[in-house]
Amino acid sequence: MSVTVDPSPSGPFSESSEPRRPLLRDVLECMEQLWPGSLAESWDASGLVAGRPDQPVSRIHWAVDPVSAVVAEAVDQGADLLITHHPLLLRAVHSVAGTHAKGEVVHTLIEHGCALVTAHTNADSAVGGVSDVIAEILGLQGLRPLSPSRSSTDATHEEGIGRVGELETPLRLAEFAERVHVNLPAVASGVRVAGDPDALVRTVAVCGGAGDSLFDQVRAADADVYVTADLRHHPASEARETALHADGRPYLVDVSHFASEWLWLPAGAHALERLLEDNGFSVEMAVSGVVTDPWDFILVGRNDG
Repeated sequence: MSVTVDPSPSGPFSESSEPRRPLLRDVLECMEQLWPGSLAESWDASGLVAGRPDQPVSRIHWAVDPVSAVVAEAVDQGADLLITHHPLLLRAVHSVAGTHAKGEVVHTLIEHGCALVTAHTNADSAVGGVSDVIAEILGLQGLRPLSPSRSSTDATHEEGIGRVGELETPLRLAEFAERVHVNLPAVASGVRVAGDPDALVRTVAVCGGAGDSLFDQVRAADADVYVTADLRHHPASEARETALHADGRPYLVDVSHFASEWLWLPAGAHALERLLEDNGFSVEMAVSGVVTDPWDFILVGRNDG
């Protein structure tokens, strides 16, 4: 199962100069400028996972999840570095033996000279990060953070989890949900919607990945609709009950966790390639075509007659 991607997020390097291949430490420095580690949540595990800082980097592979299929794809395409959004070792481990899935990933990466770096909640909060990309693709204007960053003393007013913005022209909820649907990678779980299909929406809150802990912020932003992933039954049900006292708002658009964050990969690759180029470096970029959404198919409706 795959998605169609452009493996070259930006144009060719200028032939008037002679850019050189960066070392991993050079890539890390550029990533720090784009997605500062100080923006990561305290529980997160972003940063360098495997690889030596002095190893040369010629080809960078991008993906949402560092799963075995993605690692195999990166190795097969000759990548020196795999950048993923989700961490491999978010929870503590006591072994990376090749007898289990995560250990096998580590061994495969090391044996093929492919480093692994993750950019997770720092890429969520940074300007140009995951939710910024979603908001821009959906045509939102006047963007501001849904939950301003508290992880960095020097965070700008533009940094934080999620984004809120306005559509240029109000849309029916059904029309807006269709816009969400057609702009996301196709996955089995599709898009779920709660609300009156004919209700008009203009102010939109978005949060890439799981965002059902942010309903208070969504209501404070007076959003007409909230787009996020992994909405669990109880938070969603409570939000809908609360919405009964607010003209049904916010309406909910629940999407795939993977799909919502995949949208950032081409943009992230483009931003990093441009910054490396500005520093005199040349790299090849590729975005994974592996769909790492965990669901393969879905059954809907039933005829009991």
